[in-house]
Amino acid sequence: MLPVAVDAKGGDDPTTSVAGAHAAQAAGIPVVLVGPADLDGRTSEAGVELPLIEANEVIGMHDDPASGVRRKKDSTLVRAAEAVRDGKASAMISAGNTGATMASALLRMGRIKGVKRPAIATPIPVPGSTPTVLLDAGANAEVSPDLLVQFGQMGSIYARHRFDIAEPRVGLLSIGEEPTKGDTLRKDTYALLAETEGIDFIGNVEGRDVMSDACDVCVTDGFTGNVVLKTAEGVVKALVGALMEQFSEPSLKEHFDALLPSMLELYTVLSPDTYGGAVLLGVDGVCIISHGSSSAEAIRNGIGVARDMVEADMVGEIARAIRPEA
Repeated sequence: MLPVAVDAKGGDDPTTSVAGAHAAQAAGIPVVLVGPADLDGRTSEAGVELPLIEANEVIGMHDDPASGVRRKKDSTLVRAAEAVRDGKASAMISAGNTGATMASALLRMGRIKGVKRPAIATPIPVPGSTPTVLLDAGANAEVSPDLLVQFGQMGSIYARHRFDIAEPRVGLLSIGEEPTKGDTLRKDTYALLAETEGIDFIGNVEGRDVMSDACDVCVTDGFTGNVVLKTAEGVVKALVGALMEQFSEPSLKEHFDALLPSMLELYTVLSPDTYGGAVLLGVDGVCIISHGSSSAEAIRNGIGVARDMVEADMVGEIARAIRPEA
């Protein structure tokens, strides 16, 4: 397998990306760092030096994505995407500027033929069950029914390979379960999804269903999806913080110690680090978008997801499922 290209200068703390790359290499996943020749941490404490694709510019978190990709052609994001395009890497991963990561992948790798717009697919944790794949989680604020149908097709393929679900159930996010609920976009999309072959469309789902086992893939527009994602992250963070504050009371220490193993297990399920990031579906290559605050563990897990999706030929399957219109 070709190595996974790791943006070595992306994220709030780029050293975690390098550390995650070392962890993946130690686990047997080939990686190549993308960064400057004098990159810190390229050689591990054990003396292992990771290969490097040299890139001397960085598209910052506050840079305009499109102009950044156009102006900074020697940036780590552009070089990583070019490595996938040119057959030097099997996939790319970055914890940097999300918009610039998308733009780099789209402009350098290109879209899969037939795909109208790529979408960000993000796993939403569901305690006691497999995560719900939410898409679009922020790539397309304005969509049409045919785009949402493609999102359902791509999300179904991703969920099958990512979480080993034989026939993923696809739900359309709306304000009620009935087909008549929602705005014109949701009603028209419902009708199209009901007629689409190759996916198991179960109808409308509501916001409360996203963190449940009601469906395996939740389809919506990027504006709504991003609001749902950030709300879920905020609620989980607030609940965990509130619990930790309550259990910090000395009188509850004995109970906290007894519950700690179960709480740590639940925290692992809810932590974004466990899933390694989102996947940009629809581009002609595997692209993992990790959170800016990703830990080394998150990068390591994201590299593992990239490896799995390459080996499953996810991109090829999407290309076969979504054929260009005549």
